[in-house]
Amino acid sequence: MEPNIPPRVDDCCVSTQQHDAGSEAGLIETASLGAEHWTAVVLVAVTGVLHLYAGVVEGAPPVLIAGVGFFGALALFLVGYRRRLLYAVGVVYTGVQIPLWYVVKAGAYTPVGYVDKAVQVVLVALLLGLLWRDRST
Repeated sequence: MEPNIPPRVDDCCVSTQQHDAGSEAGLIETASLGAEHWTAVVLVAVTGVLHLYAGVVEGAPPVLIAGVGFFGALALFLVGYRRRLLYAVGVVYTGVQIPLWYVVKAGAYTPVGYVDKAVQVVLVALLLGLLWRDRST
């Protein structure tokens, strides 16, 4: 008989039960998602699509790869994999792209770029809010 062991908490303060429940059934885990999570999902999808578009149109593989990165993170989030860690990584991953865009484009800004950066600023703020709200007490 197995001992009754409480759920283990990983290094990012998210119960592994959340991940296990989604992965065992092979389904996405959305029961715990609120409006702020769905807003983040939409923002990540928008910036991901804009990066894929810009990467193809501009012939810029790094931009295309960044778009793929957004969709990879989105997939991990939807299966419930270490969401708090994804918030933290998302803040850095997205936040670095804003000044990088400013420097790399050096005055050759496009409407798509402006929309993407506006989306990213809101996304970073939202991720910081989620990170703060879900901190361990």
